Amino acid sequence: MEREIWKYLSFILTLLLALAIIGNVLLYINNNELQKAIQERGNVTVVYNETVKEVESNATIALQAKIEELQKELEYIKEQLRANRTEKANVTIAILPVVGPIDETAAFDVISKIREIRNDDNVGGVVLWIESPGGYVGPVITIYKELKKLSYEKPIVAYTGGMAASGGYLIACAADKIIADPLAEVGSIGVLYVHYDLEQNYAQNGIKVNVFKTGKYKDTGAEWRDLTEEEREMIKNEVNTYFEYFLQVVGEGRDLDLNTTRQYGDGRVWFASEVKGTLVDDTGDLDSTISVLEEILKVKSANVVFYSTQKVDFGIYESSSLYMPPNYALSYIRR
Repeated sequence: MEREIWKYLSFILTLLLALAIIGNVLLYINNNELQKAIQERGNVTVVYNETVKEVESNATIALQAKIEELQKELEYIKEQLRANRTEKANVTIAILPVVGPIDETAAFDVISKIREIRNDDNVGGVVLWIESPGGYVGPVITIYKELKKLSYEKPIVAYTGGMAASGGYLIACAADKIIADPLAEVGSIGVLYVHYDLEQNYAQNGIKVNVFKTGKYKDTGAEWRDLTEEEREMIKNEVNTYFEYFLQVVGEGRDLDLNTTRQYGDGRVWFASEVKGTLVDDTGDLDSTISVLEEILKVKSANVVFYSTQKVDFGIYESSSLYMPPNYALSYIRR
């Protein structure tokens, strides 16, 4: 039965993605067709502008309605899966730490523990303890997706006593609730791209680099040369794509509309007390976070188990996209 539920769950998630893609394609096609009409008839410019707005509005409303419907189905399935897990005495709460900057090694360590928790029937819920400024885009997204899968079966409450910034905050959005110390730093919603340009340094030190490549973009981001204008535009598009993904994660996880989410998407870090009710649900300490999770689980005095974390020797060695505040990224640049 559970396997069938997971199949249906995967189908809904795929359908959500497909709807978003189809919506964009339809808008693109409609815009192209209407633009052709303008070129043929120069006196319908105003009509075109109004029509485009109407098409975009109708498509957006219809897609949003369908997405909300599917999200409600996901919530129902989540409740069913969790009900099967929590109908037991002596429920255990797992404290899963994510500490320090996030790279591939950190992701491997955290994900192995997530899988272990998912397969442990004694664990009824998870406190996701985050003390992280974020890190590389890929590993952060991978951890987030694994946490979302876990959340379908077991409730998660995120907690930070000091910092859940950028990528650290992104993974917190996989949780049902976020609790933070009043003076903990949260937010920093944005993307940073770091590019090394050591061309002049090489020249000053008499270093000449010969590059043989199969395509003109193969060494994009290489430290031995500057970026071309075309490459800069490509990187801007990449950064904006990661940023839009971040906004979608925050909007979904915090139940905020896109306009509200964008207001917090300027890269700023807030004290948790400043964003109580929006970026965090409440302020508190670890014990109060455990109590919140116990309320969700409808248990008292649950067993609490702490999972260990692996220390990562984090460094930024090459041009990279990061979910990380710039002041932290600077301290991790390795030459």
